[in-house]
Formats: sequence, C-alpha cells, structure tokens
Amino acid sequence: MRTILKSFLILMILTEAMCQSKRDKKMKKRVPGRNRKSQHPIKDGYVVIGQVPSFPLSSVGHPLFQTGDPTSVPQHNQRSPEDMKLHFVKNTLVTCNDGTTAGYYLREAKGSKRWIIFLEGGWCCYSKETCDFRYKNARRLMSSSEWPPTRKGSGVLSPKQHENPHWWNLNAVFVPYCSSDVWSGNVSKSHNDYAFMGSIIIQEVIRDLVPKGIKHAKVIILAGSSAGGTGVLVNVDRVATLMEELTADTVQVRGLVDSGWFIEPKKRQQSDCLDGTACAVTDAIKNGLRLWNGILPEKCKQQYTSEDEWQCFYGPKLYTSMKSPIFVVQWLYDEEQLRIENIQPEFQSMNVNQWNNIQNIGQELKKSLHNIPAVFAPACFSHTLITKSNWLEFQVQSVSLARALHCWEKSLQEKKGQKAGTRACSFHLIDTCEWPHCNPTCPAIHNRVSGKEIDMLQMVLRLGIDNQGKGQSKGELSRLMAMLRNGG
Repeated sequence: MRTILKSFLILMILTEAMCQSKRDKKMKKRVPGRNRKSQHPIKDGYVVIGQVPSFPLSSVGHPLFQTGDPTSVPQHNQRSPEDMKLHFVKNTLVTCNDGTTAGYYLREAKGSKRWIIFLEGGWCCYSKETCDFRYKNARRLMSSSEWPPTRKGSGVLSPKQHENPHWWNLNAVFVPYCSSDVWSGNVSKSHNDYAFMGSIIIQEVIRDLVPKGIKHAKVIILAGSSAGGTGVLVNVDRVATLMEELTADTVQVRGLVDSGWFIEPKKRQQSDCLDGTACAVTDAIKNGLRLWNGILPEKCKQQYTSEDEWQCFYGPKLYTSMKSPIFVVQWLYDEEQLRIENIQPEFQSMNVNQWNNIQNIGQELKKSLHNIPAVFAPACFSHTLITKSNWLEFQVQSVSLARALHCWEKSLQEKKGQKAGTRACSFHLIDTCEWPHCNPTCPAIHNRVSGKEIDMLQMVLRLGIDNQGKGQSKGELSRLMAMLRNGG
C-alpha cells in the first residue's frame, strides 16, 4: 500500500505541474483582457453589467430558482457595429410576464442564409407566490421595461472568427427570457395575474424576422442554455413546422441544447407544495404546466396520461418523439442536475457516500446520452457552456466543442454519398473516465468561502485514504492511477 500511495503522490505532483503550466499559458493569452479598465465586475474576461444575484435558497424553496443567469450575454459600455440591437415584436399582445411587449436582439449578417436563434435561461416560477418573488427580485426575467438597447455576443454568438471559428458570420438572434415558463406558456395577462407566453414569443419572433430575411434561410439553429436548452427541446419541431409554412424553400431547422438535458430525479423529494414556494422540481413543473397552460409536443404527450405530461420536460423522455436533429451539450456532473437530486457539492468536506452519489448521477446522465447521435459531454462539474467566452478551451477525447459542431453540420449537409461521421470528424463525444472532474480541460473549482482553487487530486486522495478502513482503498486508487496514466 505504501508503494501505491507513493506512486500516486508522484503522479499527482507531476499532473499538477502540467496543469499549472497549462493554466500559466492560458493566463498569458488572457493578459490583454485583464488590462481593461471598468467600473463593473469582470467575469470570464468580459464586463458584466446589471448582473442579478442568486436568490437565497430559504426564500425560494428550490435552488434552481436563480436569477444570476449564466447564459446572459455580457455587456459593454461602448456600442459597436457588431452589437445585437433590441427589437420589440410588432404584435404587442405577445408579452412578458408583466404585460410589457416581448422582443429580441438581432445582429444581421448580410448575404448569409444561416441563422442562430438563442433562448436565454433562468428557471421559472410556478405559483403566484414564486412569481411575485421573482418579479420583485429579478424583474428583467419578467419584464422588458429595463432591457438595454444592445447586447454583445460571446461563445457561439460571437461575431469574431477567432472566438467563434465556424459560426461567427451567422445572423444572430438573442431572445431574452421574460416568460418564466421554460418557453412553453400560452396564456395572456388578461386571463391571469401574469402572462406566460414563452412558446408564443418564439413563434412571433420568427414571424417578425421574415422581413429581415429568415424566409430565405437555408439553416436555422435554435439554441439555448439551461431552461433555454429545455426550451429548444420543447419547441424545435414547432419551429420547423412554422418555417415550412412561411417558405417554399427547403430550410434545415436544428436544435442546440446546452445544459438543458435534465433527467428525472432518482429519489422523489417529499414536498406537500401547499404554500406554493416549497415544491420539489417535479412538483414545480407539474404546477407550472397548469399555470402556464403549457404547450408540449403532441407526439410526446401521446405517450403519457394528462397527469404525466410533465415528463416531456425531461430530455430522454422527449427525445424519442422528436423529428428535428439536435446536438446536446451536457456536463456529466451538471450542477443543476445535482441540485435537482438535492446534492450541493461541498468539496472541502466531501465524504465517500456523497462522492459515490455524484458518480452514480453522472453514470445515469452518461447512459441517457448513449443513443444521442450528436453530443458533447465532458466529465466536469459546471453548468452551461456555449455562450461562455472560454468555450473553445474545453475538449472531449481531444476534440473541441467548436470542432464537434462543425463536424455535426457537415454530417447534416445534403450531399449524396456523404457519411454521417468519420473518425477524423467526431461529434458523439462522451468522456469515458469514471471519476467526476477527470477531464483535464475541466474548469477550475473554487472554495466558496476562501475563493481558492480546490485541488481535486488531493481531495480524491483523501477520499481514497478514508476508504482504507473499509478495505476499498487499493482498488479505488489503482483505478485513479490508471485514469491519470491514460490522460483522463
């Protein structure tokens, strides 16, 4: 055993040295961004204005109810021709929760017949109490009254080729989330305390884009993160049907689902949901679906009774009835999926049982993605990816997400004799290592109190030593050492 531990410690030191070298190189590349002067906080190298803090858990009853939405596009003070400009939909009856007119941000790419339409995320509200609280504390997610006139795009919405190698020159549309209904609602304010028109907003935005040229599109990518990613699953086939009605030309409608592929919790949380604020996620969706008069895909609904239609919000349940091609981007240890399972990782005090529960959830997520043709699933703790400024840094099996998306698009081109995928161009990418955060490109994890970066290898070593009394240490450490030798 001493020999094993000694070998492991040497490996750990060497791995940490290699990781530090990589981090140093990345930091050097980011120096220009760090030198920018701003009165606003900087996140991921971008200035963030008007960021809303997360709700305290005790106030809302469920940790997914967050308003500091990670999918929001960072803002700058100075406007640029590359900015996306705010437009309100012409039909003023299509509104946000509070009755203000819904809208979208648009950056046109003259001459391009390719479009990306991005749906913002930010959980939901599912009762008068939760909606009142949301309106008081996160009005931008329920009203268009304070939206800025422009937005800057990052990640897949960036207009800069070095930041967005394959999609930088698409017509880009950002649809702010102001309906609080996971993009499914169909009820106006005149019939309720709040309007819930998420599904209608998407349709109306596309109709408004007809004069802008979307009628002549060859490719439309409906993308979204978190609740916006789930919104893609719920709406992509309806968007495809609408485009068939609007144009005689052939248009390919595709879905890009980022961190919206949720699986049903293994353990149902007990909640009576009597006061409207203490619902477990499944009960929240059930209540919300009734409140929103939610529109779900008919083929999925046909698989369930009216009481069980809420299951169509979970990716694996919905996917089997979908027609449009989709690409799923999903962290295997998605932070919001863990919260659904009532797990909030505290790495400094992690015990073996918690670690094993997290591993099991990752395995279930991995299993749910096995038959999805196009997927990018790093074995990391995180949430959302495609609009982050550092989205190009992450890899699965030495392939970046940008490369995988490009390969996926090539596979969908209507060329006779072209194969769907080759070894040189892969887009079914799921990490094979079994340990949480084992991918060497995973984002750093920081201690919530001290802010210091957590050394995952040291933590796993501690857990391995803790296992010694249970007679499990040797096997577990051997697996980890083999994983390190194989580069994750």
